[in-house]
Amino acid sequence: MAPVKGTFLPDGKLWMGPGTLEVPTALFALNRKRLVEKLQGVKKDAIVLLQGGSELPFYDTDVTYVFRQESYFIWCFGTTEAGCYGAIDVSTGDSYLFVPRFPAEYAVWMGPLVSLTAFKNKYDVTHVYYVDQLDEILQKINRGSLLTLKGPNTDSGLVAKEATFAEISKYTVDNEVLFPIIADLRVYKTPFEIEVMKYVVEISSAAHMHIMRTAKADMYEYQCESEFLNYCYRKGGCRHASYTCICGSGTNGAILHYGHAGAPNNYPVKDGTLCLFDMGANYFGYAADITVTFPVSGKFTPDQKLIYEAVLASNLAVFKAGKPGVSWSDMHVLANRVLLEELKKGGILKGSVDEMLDADIAAIFQPHGLGHLLGLDVHDVGGYLKGHPERSSRPGLKSLRTARLLEENMCFTIEPGCYFIDPLLDQALANPKQSKFLVPEVLQRFRGFGGVRIEDDVLVTKDGIVNLTKVPRTVQEIEDWISGKNDILEKLNIKV
Repeated sequence: MAPVKGTFLPDGKLWMGPGTLEVPTALFALNRKRLVEKLQGVKKDAIVLLQGGSELPFYDTDVTYVFRQESYFIWCFGTTEAGCYGAIDVSTGDSYLFVPRFPAEYAVWMGPLVSLTAFKNKYDVTHVYYVDQLDEILQKINRGSLLTLKGPNTDSGLVAKEATFAEISKYTVDNEVLFPIIADLRVYKTPFEIEVMKYVVEISSAAHMHIMRTAKADMYEYQCESEFLNYCYRKGGCRHASYTCICGSGTNGAILHYGHAGAPNNYPVKDGTLCLFDMGANYFGYAADITVTFPVSGKFTPDQKLIYEAVLASNLAVFKAGKPGVSWSDMHVLANRVLLEELKKGGILKGSVDEMLDADIAAIFQPHGLGHLLGLDVHDVGGYLKGHPERSSRPGLKSLRTARLLEENMCFTIEPGCYFIDPLLDQALANPKQSKFLVPEVLQRFRGFGGVRIEDDVLVTKDGIVNLTKVPRTVQEIEDWISGKNDILEKLNIKV
């Protein structure tokens, strides 16, 4: 039997066509089951009510952005359509999906109307109704309170979308219980979720490797971005990127969030410079986030090799030390220590590394955090929930998106970096407490250098950290790959 409409398989799986990963709807059913089990000890006679995302127009026009489902909603229901609601009966575990009721003319402009039975089969939920039946059905099943989602995202400062509808004032609403429980559950990935994460990371890895070979001097950064996006969509069915692509070449590699509207990857790649490309695909909501840094010429200069290998040493130190029970803040400090030691060996710094750490020298070269939780959001939720370590106020550490202890089945990024950012260097040179560790004449050589970042997507297991990213990482591997040597693929277990 042929799949229907490209994203529906008769056996309850979501996909994007032949060769792409089939995502079982059991993934979302298991998430609902985990949520129910947690809530039954807290609010057994309650109904979880979630509101999915809505299509957003371009300002006052009738054109909309390409829709992407709200993350908590997709975690529970997997639904790719806009304008839906979802409910879960905590006492029974029954799930209810509410979909928009479209008029007959919808079929003319938007395609065939889908029956409620088809939605039920597609998403493997217990019941499906129309959104205009929401109040009617909730009155029948509600025995206590409605649990709605309301809580802060500790990265953006924004509050999660709380469900609302015209008749909600009739109900007892509790918007405090649900958020900390569901946000914490999202931190720990199920085997189903791990398989999707592996897939989207492998597609993104292959796309990065494609760019490493196709990027040439005098191309524009946005052309490299275009190649990445095309590869992920064409090869992997990934319609969305997980964030705005960062394609910084040369000095732009020191702009941490390059690629935004004010600096839209629009600079020509110059011969002899490094490319710092931070890009990740998204597949049915799940995010990858990978950074590669490589010389567009295919060969590292001595200074480029010095900085690259310093960052790689920092990255590998975290892989070696990371395991369940270890503090992520401690991993950040470890990465900083290794970076400072390497920069001292390279003649850029002098003095005691311990004293450098006390003086916050590391934050001059790496002002961002070591990495972050990864999942349905590129900066995934759960970083600073109550009951876990709070955010530090120290430079560098204050930008760490979580300070939690590592636990099995967490997904993180490990992304140490080293950047030569003029304002930070100028401030440090003017600060007697910091300038004594800097070697100005050597630093001058690195003005305009840009930066290096090495970012891997990893899974925490009971035995330590497993790297899901599959790209060349050593200087020799990168140079061999760019030069056309394919034997590296078998060595690194990489499929392109």
